[in-house]
Amino acid sequence: MLDHQMRLLVDRGVSAATPLTPAGERILTAASTLFYEQGIRAVGVDTIAHEADVTKKTLYDRFGSKDRLIAAYLERRNREWHAFLDEQLAARRPETPEEVILALFAALTDWLAGSRNGCGFINASVELAAPDHPAMPVIVGQKQWMRSEFKAQATLAGLADPDELADRLLLLHEGALVSYRVAAMERAPEVAARAAADLLAGWPRV
Repeated sequence: MLDHQMRLLVDRGVSAATPLTPAGERILTAASTLFYEQGIRAVGVDTIAHEADVTKKTLYDRFGSKDRLIAAYLERRNREWHAFLDEQLAARRPETPEEVILALFAALTDWLAGSRNGCGFINASVELAAPDHPAMPVIVGQKQWMRSEFKAQATLAGLADPDELADRLLLLHEGALVSYRVAAMERAPEVAARAAADLLAGWPRV
């Protein structure tokens, strides 16, 4: 079995969460639920403040703006995603880099279970078209990390052209998320996992 520290090889770029006051925690928790379930643009600060049982002034005192609150929501979701992957890999106990890659695909099934809203990062990228929005680096970083992890594992496995393989794996991974959400394709994660397994099985080695 791979050593735990070898399972995910790429620096995640996930900073530790800044401690929040109780009111700040309620605001972020309420915003996270509302943004994911209803959409970022559909939810105003009045609704968030009401759900969090705070005033709008408190919300702005804690986060500065709705845009910064959106970024904080996605930063938290990114930390939750990495913690979830750690749990999945610990449970699946992959023994090779190829098995780590397939475990990353298998994790999608459990991550999406019980929700029809798909990937919060993809959803946010559609709503936040401005490249200078403070949440965009979080969204882009999360997707870049997935590709980098696929490449790192492919390199460790001795597979040829790991850049090209990482590109194809990322397309499968993200395509599954979009298909699950937009095309209501419930089995998209399982289909993508099988496609990834077939791709790895036929990929040449160095």
